[in-house]
Amino acid sequence: MVLAFFKGNSGDGKFDHIVARSITMLGDARHSFDLASLALLTETDPNAVASDIRETDVRINEAEQELRSELVVHVTVQGSADIGSVLGFTLLLKKIERIGDQAKNILELAENNVSLAGSDEIDELMAGRQAASELFGGAGALLGDPDAGDAAVQAFADRANAITMELQQKIDSFMTSDRPGREVVPLAIYYRYLRRIVANLLGVVRTSAEPIPHVDYLEGGTVDTDD
Repeated sequence: MVLAFFKGNSGDGKFDHIVARSITMLGDARHSFDLASLALLTETDPNAVASDIRETDVRINEAEQELRSELVVHVTVQGSADIGSVLGFTLLLKKIERIGDQAKNILELAENNVSLAGSDEIDELMAGRQAASELFGGAGALLGDPDAGDAAVQAFADRANAITMELQQKIDSFMTSDRPGREVVPLAIYYRYLRRIVANLLGVVRTSAEPIPHVDYLEGGTVDTDD
């Protein structure tokens, strides 16, 4: 399990452009997440970052469409020899596009006058924001290293799984909380978006590392990503 379809084509450079653009898209998604979460968790005015986030989202969407078209052309010209790689890249690009959408969802919370800046959990929220942002960097580093080994991929997966489990536990706890809805509902919605982002970052790495039939599934057939 060493970045299966990336490594399989690393010698001829056929997909180097796709890999590089994928990493750029991931960096753009991280930029959007960092700004959106800043608007929600601090006193930052959402209007000050909204245009940047939406323009970045458009750039991510356009890149996905362009690269998907290039992949279709590749199959048309080259035939089915690289179909596994093409399908893998198509799935990976879609996951990154979804992360951009989820960052935009966080912005929209802030634009709807939701602020968690005064929350009792603000230190925990800021630590979680940092942990998620660091996962973007880890995913990008793995995508950029076709020789990344199983241990590096597994370490990333373990970290992402631990975060998603912790976030889900928090979401579940709000279901029976005695706290007012005005407090727990915004927290639950934010944690839900954050969980989706982390799960899809894991999906990005798993898509690049595993055979296509196994992508999006864990042992026993459970799904590893969250739309």
